[in-house]
Amino acid sequence: MIAQTRPGSVRAAPAPPPQPSRAALRLRSITWALGAGLAALALGLPLGLALGLRAGGCGFFYGLLAFHLQRVDPDDSHLQAGLVGAVCGIHSLGLPAVTPWPAEEPIPRALALVGPAVMMELIRAWLPLIGAALLLHGTRALATRVLPANRP
Repeated sequence: MIAQTRPGSVRAAPAPPPQPSRAALRLRSITWALGAGLAALALGLPLGLALGLRAGGCGFFYGLLAFHLQRVDPDDSHLQAGLVGAVCGIHSLGLPAVTPWPAEEPIPRALALVGPAVMMELIRAWLPLIGAALLLHGTRALATRVLPANRP
């Protein structure tokens, strides 16, 4: 590539930075997945073994998706937040019913009876995943500041 700095003078433009190999990208992808999975597992274990294991599995898949999303569009924070919400939603679908629905009560009263327990269980289920997402992206932001390099 040739760039002109002033009329009559020609100098070579700097070469683009080298792209990481496919093996390096696969290694980074697995690292992100394991990092998010282990972080979610560690944050979920105090809430119980079953919840910790489920959070760790969801965190693993979140890490895989987050890495590839970061490579495709690193500046779209709405997409990243949506990914966290989607993984939390998938995690919630696998949870057992917290309290039975009181069928004999009118709907507003039934919501008032069931709502607080369901919300607290969802918050407990989501905290490990949200914590893992914050830890993963915080670590990535810190690494890019400490080790400046072209990273996906």
